[in-house]
Amino acid sequence: MTDGARKQGIALSERQRIAWLRLIRSDNVGPVTFRDLINHFGSAETALTMLPELSRRGGAARAIRVASMADAERELEVARRHGAAFVGIGEPDYPPLLRQIYGAPPLLAVMGNRAVAAAPAVGIVGARNASVSGMKFAGLIARGVGRAGYATVSGLARGIDTAAHRASLDTGTIAAMAGGLDCPYPPENADLLREIADGQGLAVSEMPFGWEPRARDFPRRNRLIAGMALGLVVVEAATRSGSLITARNAADFGRLVFAVPGSPLDPRSEGTNGLLKEGATIVTGAEDVLEALRPLAEPDLFVAARTGADEPDDGPPPLAALPPSEDERARVVDALNLVPTDIDDIIRHTGIAAPTVYLVLLELDLAGRLHRHAGGAVSRAPD
Repeated sequence: MTDGARKQGIALSERQRIAWLRLIRSDNVGPVTFRDLINHFGSAETALTMLPELSRRGGAARAIRVASMADAERELEVARRHGAAFVGIGEPDYPPLLRQIYGAPPLLAVMGNRAVAAAPAVGIVGARNASVSGMKFAGLIARGVGRAGYATVSGLARGIDTAAHRASLDTGTIAAMAGGLDCPYPPENADLLREIADGQGLAVSEMPFGWEPRARDFPRRNRLIAGMALGLVVVEAATRSGSLITARNAADFGRLVFAVPGSPLDPRSEGTNGLLKEGATIVTGAEDVLEALRPLAEPDLFVAARTGADEPDDGPPPLAALPPSEDERARVVDALNLVPTDIDDIIRHTGIAAPTVYLVLLELDLAGRLHRHAGGAVSRAPD
């Protein structure tokens, strides 16, 4: 990967970066909502001025909180003190494969060697209560793919994640975090995080600085791991584990899923053996991974998309220029229930133009009355 290829993209201005940070930190604005707002209003600054009106039209019970300029500037300053920065989805240092997934974070907090993000990567995940042999094998895989020019991606957790990170400190590793970059979990991996950031590695998070990770934050972390990697290796995993959630994410994103077989008597192998039954590629050494990924590791996959700095790509149709009528809004609301529904089905059912349907959904989302699901489906939020 040449530096010239990696450096494609358009950098945000400082003013744009502050506006993006304010928008993504405002109430009810997630990655998909962020994209829809930018597509409709053309810039984060304009979208910020419209949030209260859109939320009111969606039936919000209270005024929406819009992140202030002071809040954003404070977070940027905290990032600088930690040697970190925020990278936008259209910028050169944003992980190129992550950009391709549905609902990719518009801004990532990054700390460390940003060049690592441009390398092809292999995700390695597994049990926190890993066996000694499982951790040893994870290290062998990490060293093997590292020598072949791949970075590793994992979640900084105990067990398999820790073994994978430590084995690839010299060749490049990416730690995806569930909390802020200043809040590593588990806390005993704070030294490992510093080794990663100070060496040939990178730490990334979509959460604010100071954010202590909660259980519901780890699925977002798992999406980052799956989204940044060409393939995912699961070394040990129980039948109900975050590693299997990461594997499902990887499959949904079109990534290759690998699993290490284990004893049927070990609960830590139930998940990996199950993945093999479902069609995952068996792994008995790093060469298995490298051979399967070789046809995919083409340079063009790792060239940053040429998108405008304030125009995330792959969005829905442009939103309606005029506010929806009360009748149109009521028909869209009536078409929703608690079951996830494809937006195309809502458009066909109501007969309302797609831009108007998207705008109604955006209003409902900002009012806290809509849930978004994987693949773009939506449902009504419970009363």
